[in-house]
Amino acid sequence: MIFVDACLGKETPYTPVWMMRQAGRYLPEYMRVRATAGNFLNLCHNPALAAEVTLQPIDIVGVDAAILFSDILVVPNEMGMELDFIKGEGPVFAKPIVSEADIDALLGGKEAADRLTYVYETIKLVRKQLAPDKALIGFTGAPWTLATYMIEGQGTKTYNICKKMMYSNPELLHKILAKVTEVVKYYMEAQIEAGIDVVQIFDSWAAAIEPSKYDEFSWKYMVEIADYLKSKYPHIPIIMFPKGIPAFLDKIYGNFDVFGVDWSTPMALAKEKLGDKYVLQGNMEPCRLYSKEATRECVESLAETMRDGRHIFNLGHGILPDVPVENAKYFVSLCKELSKR
Repeated sequence: MIFVDACLGKETPYTPVWMMRQAGRYLPEYMRVRATAGNFLNLCHNPALAAEVTLQPIDIVGVDAAILFSDILVVPNEMGMELDFIKGEGPVFAKPIVSEADIDALLGGKEAADRLTYVYETIKLVRKQLAPDKALIGFTGAPWTLATYMIEGQGTKTYNICKKMMYSNPELLHKILAKVTEVVKYYMEAQIEAGIDVVQIFDSWAAAIEPSKYDEFSWKYMVEIADYLKSKYPHIPIIMFPKGIPAFLDKIYGNFDVFGVDWSTPMALAKEKLGDKYVLQGNMEPCRLYSKEATRECVESLAETMRDGRHIFNLGHGILPDVPVENAKYFVSLCKELSKR
């Protein structure tokens, strides 16, 4: 598989490409399946429909890897937190964590991971239908990113409840992070056993933590997950994607294979700091997809910057719902064309 080979730093005939959120609302085919499901969470819980939308970008857009269709918040949901997706507000937990008793009441470890059967069934269905030369990416949210939703109850711009806990009761926050980390280890192990080829860990809210605290409250837990998986599955590539941390690239360490570079981080800087240790993935600004000219300008620049480096083409965050499908196809074909060896 070209994508797996690229993750492991091997020579490939061209630089592979995929897009975060590629199974999503910009595709009319996805919207039809989502309408059939009734709502987003129903779609996540229906293996046949989730498998169908996982595969759509392979057939329609031509990417080199499928990424499992699911949501990072199924983890705290199956730990026992009631989750709803409310139109205009996004994901909402009915009862956020405020105390040690709330943490103790949650399911942990393998017990929680074993409840995510619909995810593993989706992976098995995709595996049966996916072309043998295409990879399947499994994923999870990083413990910090999951904890922000669990503590705040929903998305936030200030993270003030989490950060109040970070500075006034760090032991409680560490207890949450440790419990989530144990669930994620078993969850990703079960995804691998079900048939995924590559793991990606999303730390979407990494930028909410100041540099001096990032390792303590996020990165070390991500590294712990990577170490656990590598000890059991050394052949499975691991991608780390912490969003918005150009200021602390020199503090990155760990036993993983690919570092996902977000769009706010110059690829040349990431290459200088990390290119000798990790394959780099990314990092086109997603809004460039509104313009073919802007897309070409960025892809040409990335191809030139990474000409003598190890790279996977991707966006620097998720594709947006109103991007024309034609432009997404153009991005994918252009990446392949400009990187042919």
